[in-house]
Amino acid sequence: MSAGERPSAGTDVQDDVVLEPERQAFVEEFALMFSELAGTPLTDARVLGYLMMTRAPHSSSSDLQLALGASSGAISMATRRLADSGFVKRHTVPGERSHYFRAEADVWGSWLAGERRYLDRQRDVIGRGLAIVESGGHTADGDVDAEVRERLRNGRDYMQWLRGYHVKMLEEWEAFKAARDESDRPETP
Repeated sequence: MSAGERPSAGTDVQDDVVLEPERQAFVEEFALMFSELAGTPLTDARVLGYLMMTRAPHSSSSDLQLALGASSGAISMATRRLADSGFVKRHTVPGERSHYFRAEADVWGSWLAGERRYLDRQRDVIGRGLAIVESGGHTADGDVDAEVRERLRNGRDYMQWLRGYHVKMLEEWEAFKAARDESDRPETP
């Protein structure tokens, strides 16, 4: 089967649309954990858990509805948010109009790389707020907007610092994976 083809009905991969009970239990456990700890909507967390656990190369919105018992609207919103945040990728199949989705092999590294857009946006918005305060001539310590300026400046600079740290973390993550993969390789004589 080529990379763009969908498995035919009756194959093991197609039968994997509805997961085995153990895999489905993982999806639910993951969804509860991710929803509670990350504040992610439960449907989003279920979709991500499902896409991490399925053997299918990609899953359609209909597959996700069937597997998770969710409405088309809930799946549409969940996949949009997950794709926007970098957790899943949209996938197309030539000749088909359906949307397909898959989890990246490195879900968390992809998310970390995508989170920089969010940090940039926060930095820019907070920076515009700081510019508004400073355009009123409120730039000296002790003036009426000193505390406002300090909060905004700290927010802007924190987002900039965190973005830089994300770059370092991603580099370190890639180095960690490379070392792990190297140690997993069997020795050759």
